[in-house]
Amino acid sequence: MPVIRSVDAVTHEIHGARFVSYATPLTGSKELCAWRGEIPAGTKGLAHTVDREEIFHLLVGDLLITLDGRTEQVSAGDTVIVNAGATLTVENPTDHTAISWVTTSVGLTARLADGTQITPPWAS
Repeated sequence: MPVIRSVDAVTHEIHGARFVSYATPLTGSKELCAWRGEIPAGTKGLAHTVDREEIFHLLVGDLLITLDGRTEQVSAGDTVIVNAGATLTVENPTDHTAISWVTTSVGLTARLADGTQITPPWAS
């Protein structure tokens, strides 16, 4: 039975946020990836278009989520469904770190506005 202890999670940092990876093929998952996202106060992430569906659940804090040009305030306990092909921007305008839990299928890639493609290691 694969059990990923918090001390064994792998941490990645990109664009001002931290991604703490728990479930990937490297840890025993065959179809899904899951990670904790830590979005520091004052962070505005880069707009990116995902090629797979993501389920974004906010555990702590408040964020502004822009999905395909529509911005919503999201608070702890809220869940955002990000469909494949959607363009997403995450912003933390508060003075506290926000913490999320995100799941997606293995192999997710994201394309930035400048055309750069990212294959995040926490989702592959």
